[in-house]
Amino acid sequence: MKKFLKSITWIEWLIWGISVISIIVCFFVFKNTQYLYLVGALIGATALIFVSKGNPLGQFLTIVFSAFYGVIAYSYNYYGEMITYLGMSAPMALWALISWLKNPYKGNKSEVKVNSLSLREWCLFLTAAVVITVSFFFVLRALNTANLIISTVSVFTSFMAAYLTARRNRFYAVCYALNDIVLIIMWSMASYENITYLPMVICFIAFFVTDTYGFINWSIMNKKQKENDI
Repeated sequence: MKKFLKSITWIEWLIWGISVISIIVCFFVFKNTQYLYLVGALIGATALIFVSKGNPLGQFLTIVFSAFYGVIAYSYNYYGEMITYLGMSAPMALWALISWLKNPYKGNKSEVKVNSLSLREWCLFLTAAVVITVSFFFVLRALNTANLIISTVSVFTSFMAAYLTARRNRFYAVCYALNDIVLIIMWSMASYENITYLPMVICFIAFFVTDTYGFINWSIMNKKQKENDI
């Protein structure tokens, strides 16, 4: 446990601490009684710290967060978010967990080996993302999903982020950061109608900061691993 705690850097503690405090303060200041939102947001903020470190524990926590988030999304008729997280993000997080555990960097189970994609895989991946997003648009429209267009955009960014995470590619963080921006807008709309959802806005602002750090950290990890492999 001591070794585990020492592996977390001061900047990671700082990001996590500010995220957690912001979420908790927002929750109680606005007298929110939906503790499911609070627990879900705290699990999500914690998960992303470990994901940003390439630690498989982050993927396990992402699976748990997906379950909480699916229920929260359903409560506001954000069916796209519910289907995306329960039907895509959670299974892909499981795939990512297995992939990360199978690909530790030089036997270090707390750090995954960073992977690069070929041009062919990038093309196939982007094509699949477009096809899946277009398909989801018609499904979400049939379900009378709230804020249809932006919900569809969220599906696109979520799929890209989840796939790149499972493939151990550092650009997962860029896609998640884009998805965070979309979700900040979505939950801001929801909060305008019901202040209960404001913790979700704070949650995804914290996610954006953590994902930005994740890209920087994974880029450093990628460079170090390449240098050590020479």
